[in-house]
Amino acid sequence: MVTYKGAIAHKVTKVIIVTGTNAFINTSLIMFQKIANILSIASFVLITSTLGASYFGYKYLTSEQFKAKMVNKVLGEVKGLLPNVMDNALPKTTGLSIPTPPIKR
Repeated sequence: MVTYKGAIAHKVTKVIIVTGTNAFINTSLIMFQKIANILSIASFVLITSTLGASYFGYKYLTSEQFKAKMVNKVLGEVKGLLPNVMDNALPKTTGLSIPTPPIKR
């Protein structure tokens, strides 16, 4: 069947709008929005915890306490590797000084 509105012809079609399909689409969009919100909150928590850990790690690494701890650890390892080197490196006695010519001015 064809109807006319002015000069434009319209063909009558029978369209069945399935309410279940529309409800499913709306529900899917709402569920997607909930999932996206949860993921954004999880991302925010992850980023803030990473930034916080980085800040406190930097503060610890630049502290005097950490510096002293590392110096003591390194010196302990060096002393363990070279136990008697410094004892034998210095002579017991020294000789006379080497004479040098006087400086002319």
